[in-house]
Amino acid sequence: MLASIPFPDISPVLFALNIPQWHFTIGGTDFSLGGFELAIRWYALAYILGILVAGWLMRLAIRRPNLWPEDKAAFSEKNLDDLITWLIIGIIVGGRLGYVLFYKPLYYLEDPIAALRIYDGGMSFHGGFLGVVMAGILFCRKYQIPMLRAADVMAVSAPAGLLFGRLANFINAELWGRETTLPWGVVFPGYEAQTCSDAVMGLCARHPSQLYEALGEGLILSVALLHLLFRTKALRRTGLLTGLFISGYGLTRFLVEMVRQPDAHFQTLQNPIGYALQLGSWGLTMGQMLSLPMLIVGFWLMAKACKT
Repeated sequence: MLASIPFPDISPVLFALNIPQWHFTIGGTDFSLGGFELAIRWYALAYILGILVAGWLMRLAIRRPNLWPEDKAAFSEKNLDDLITWLIIGIIVGGRLGYVLFYKPLYYLEDPIAALRIYDGGMSFHGGFLGVVMAGILFCRKYQIPMLRAADVMAVSAPAGLLFGRLANFINAELWGRETTLPWGVVFPGYEAQTCSDAVMGLCARHPSQLYEALGEGLILSVALLHLLFRTKALRRTGLLTGLFISGYGLTRFLVEMVRQPDAHFQTLQNPIGYALQLGSWGLTMGQMLSLPMLIVGFWLMAKACKT
């Protein structure tokens, strides 16, 4: 008998509001408004919670100048409100562009308007990360703030959003892993999730790769960074926390990609694993290729910080 965990009965929609339709006439012309359902999804809530928690953590750090080099925070609470706005734009624009360019460039080249339909789904962490980097650079230039000092406190606040986001991925039954016979394999719903080469008793259990990432890049990385921030003098070693976040995410993502189901458009009969870079029987997925530079940059930043 297959040892597995049935997928919990959780709707991707947190709650929905039915907006009634109104009809009215202006100057003899009939108009109508409403008549649709406004759905609030767990994924949207994850973004909102991630941003709120990030802002709260950064505010806590700013209010403790003794944590910072020269006992002075990199920027003020007033600047923080502006920074959060920049980061929201960076996450949305960068995440969408990253998905379009890294994962489905040919598809969106044929239908460029589809790239604007964010509600159809499709966001890339690596793209969102680059968007945040650009937003941070522009913010720091505007207010003449040392970039790495600002990056350190932003890095500490980021894993909470990743934790919420990966949990939302699980609730949405998306980004699941490859098939497995391990006892914690999850039987995800849907035709694609249940299409396995070695299904047992008609059921296909898969790695809950979303939960692996929620644990690694979310909970564990968050605890490590918060401990270093509030219990040590890590913030005084400029670049250390940024390096740990970047390399910690890169390592977690690289390892989880070994059991994560790749995007279907990367798979062929000759490439069933879905490698984006294939050399014989060995290769790297797109997620691994994008994570390798993060590992290199992260380790370099930590090494440089430890020398100071």
